Amino acid sequence: MTAGQSPGRGSGSNVTPNDNGRHRNNPGRGRKRQVFEPYMAPQDVSAGLKRSELLQGPLRINPKKYHEAFLPSPDGLRDIFIDGIVPRNRALNGDVVVVKLLPREQWKVIKPDKEGDSDAPGGPSERAGSAAPGIITVEGGSPDLIIDAQFDSDKDGPGSSLLHSSVKKLNLNTAGSACPENGATPTSKPGAIDPRNLADKFLQRTAKVVCIAEKKHSRAVTGFLKLLPDKEFAMFSPVDHRVPRVNVPLQDCPENFSARAADYANTLFVCRITEWRDDSNFAEGRLAKSLGQAGEIEPETEGILTEYDVDFSEFSKEVLGCLPQSLPWTIPAEEFKRRKDLRKACVFTIDPATARDLDDALSCIPLPDGNFEVGVHIADVSYFVEEGDALDSIASRRATSVYLVQKVIPMLPRLLCEELCSLNPMTDRLTFSVIWKLTPQGKILDEWFGRTVIRSCVKLSYDHAQSMIEAPEKLFSAEELPPFSPEHPVDEIHQAVLNLHSIAKQLRKQRFEGGALRLDQLKLSFTLDRESGMPQGCYIYKYRDSNKLVEEFMLLANMATAHQIYRSFPDQALLRCHPPPQTKMVDDLLEFCDQMGLKLDFSSAGALNRSLNDELGVDEYSSARKEVLTHMCSRPMQMAVYFCTGVLKAEALFRHYALNVPFYTHFTSPIRRYADIIVHRLLAASLGCGPRVSLCQSDVQKQASHCNDKKMASKRVQELSADLFFAVLVKESGPLESEAMVMGVLDQSFDVLVLRYGVQKRIYCNALPLRDFHFRKVGKKPEMTLIWAAESEAEAPVQQELSIFTLVDVVLKAEGPMKYSAILKRPCEMMS
Repeated sequence: MTAGQSPGRGSGSNVTPNDNGRHRNNPGRGRKRQVFEPYMAPQDVSAGLKRSELLQGPLRINPKKYHEAFLPSPDGLRDIFIDGIVPRNRALNGDVVVVKLLPREQWKVIKPDKEGDSDAPGGPSERAGSAAPGIITVEGGSPDLIIDAQFDSDKDGPGSSLLHSSVKKLNLNTAGSACPENGATPTSKPGAIDPRNLADKFLQRTAKVVCIAEKKHSRAVTGFLKLLPDKEFAMFSPVDHRVPRVNVPLQDCPENFSARAADYANTLFVCRITEWRDDSNFAEGRLAKSLGQAGEIEPETEGILTEYDVDFSEFSKEVLGCLPQSLPWTIPAEEFKRRKDLRKACVFTIDPATARDLDDALSCIPLPDGNFEVGVHIADVSYFVEEGDALDSIASRRATSVYLVQKVIPMLPRLLCEELCSLNPMTDRLTFSVIWKLTPQGKILDEWFGRTVIRSCVKLSYDHAQSMIEAPEKLFSAEELPPFSPEHPVDEIHQAVLNLHSIAKQLRKQRFEGGALRLDQLKLSFTLDRESGMPQGCYIYKYRDSNKLVEEFMLLANMATAHQIYRSFPDQALLRCHPPPQTKMVDDLLEFCDQMGLKLDFSSAGALNRSLNDELGVDEYSSARKEVLTHMCSRPMQMAVYFCTGVLKAEALFRHYALNVPFYTHFTSPIRRYADIIVHRLLAASLGCGPRVSLCQSDVQKQASHCNDKKMASKRVQELSADLFFAVLVKESGPLESEAMVMGVLDQSFDVLVLRYGVQKRIYCNALPLRDFHFRKVGKKPEMTLIWAAESEAEAPVQQELSIFTLVDVVLKAEGPMKYSAILKRPCEMMS
């Protein structure tokens, strides 16, 4: 165990630093020795950054190998590698750090791939030569969140083994070279390679942290307490291995902890790290809260929210005081004079059946000339959230609603989310609208922005809209739909849905022909017991035509709004860009795909989209192969981010790579995204129907960065919530069997996509009843042969060949309160 790091649950031993520094902070063994370098002085950091002697960026720590960390390279090439706890210098995952490159002789050599270069065990190391900076995914919630890359800091998926060769750690007997992190003296090895004699393409730069520029990690962690005899403190072991163990005062622990420590062995606690000195392997902290029993949904959920700094507290009286106090609230008469009145129009919402925060509605009115008046109507949240008040302050800090499996942590008080702003049916609501005159082919003939009043005639679910699309000639009865306004008969609503669907198909076709990219990944949804809230089952969410209908018009509204606010405020607009994928990782992927016989075209987003759809066949497993390939293609992708246009001087940097458009923003979800509220204010100011926005350029950029951080955290919390519920489902309903497809092959393990549930798991060869296994590479194509031990003397061993896209059968089994494993089922075929 490396210095100060947590081994996770169930460990009963004290922390063991690495071998040569075992007693550095052990009281009673003399004066403490320094473990970490002191941080560089701020003025020296500033000067070093200006001279490009130092580099700055967000730190990613490998969750499965916590001694490995990475920093994105400013030139977009191979990530900078930080090898070990000591060079990481007390920084935690997500922190913005400043690093200094180590001398070239300490860089890592990238081992060239050779056919059959070794067999496991003892083959290439399962080490991420360059961790992925982002993954593109379809986000939950309203369908305007289409293609956003996410900082995939918590997965070291198969891409690292597929796209990058093994990193070979060097021991050099070189004069002047620095010692390894544990203080041991380097020893020479016969045949050791000197990086100074190699070209850059065979090397990965290494670095050490000299300063933490911004502590992005919350410093709040969940874990378990261990009693240390004769100590005035207890040892806190975080569940997250990337966080150090923490000394917490005994007075913070439960009253009877010293006498009955065993009673708390499975109790989950929250600890907040307060200090991590440079002479200690362990951090110092305070115990914040006892959550409950590990493995139970609510304690685990609260732990996740706390770790990712999600504010789930009740809104204060000051905040609630900003809301209308006299209820039921009605729209003031003067507002009707300032707005276009659309209450008599056939306007409706299409949302998930369980949605309660309805922030977007649609309308489609046929015109005499054969064209259509199409409207996107968005809840006018900025009417209620005034810039600078307490409600605005809390919304800006939360920045986003957080969607868990069982509940939502709202950005705004529920009175706003679910009542005053929600576009509930047959209720007058304030909206901000974009209305176009469109041809049946989706060509924009005219465009109008403005504040409006609507009265939605019905709340349709995606299922309702899908039924209408699939049965265009059917006469739906009132009983088949939710309650609807008598002013708009069912057939009028049905025809509006069909017209929108027809136009959306044209818009979508044109988008992809024009070079857009969509990288979908499977999304798991759950059915919950109404009383207990426990998962009863799960299914892979299907993305259908009704989803695509809403998506196209939300995209159109977001793009139109981006153009409008940028024209009006070229230095102050809040837009969203998506940089192109990282060149080095794309090159590695293309080389790998060539070895696999796959012809992917990364020359543009559209070319990639076309080649993904052309390469995978049309059999029943083509969608699974596409999911595997999508996962590989996602790894070079960078994340989409909010930014202020005054900060990026070149318009070329504004582009959204995946959408292949020059300007994009978020306008359509102000109930759950603070960025959209800023965009609404900018739009209102540009139209003269709202006050000038007081935020200066630096304020907009600061808020944009904060929204990026909170969006990233929200996405990760959403993923962890799904992981938690699936683990509980496996425990309560398992074992679960499924077909799976191999996604990646390493030297001693392989990754699979479990097709029935859409989850990805790693299977380790040493956990299988094998007689032997052999790993090899044919060019860059990794392959593995498993030789299963005979079940009886009369039977011959079974041989199984694995490579990318191989189909296998797996069983998912629970392992402890929060974990489950995938076990490969023994194949039936006998060795010939």
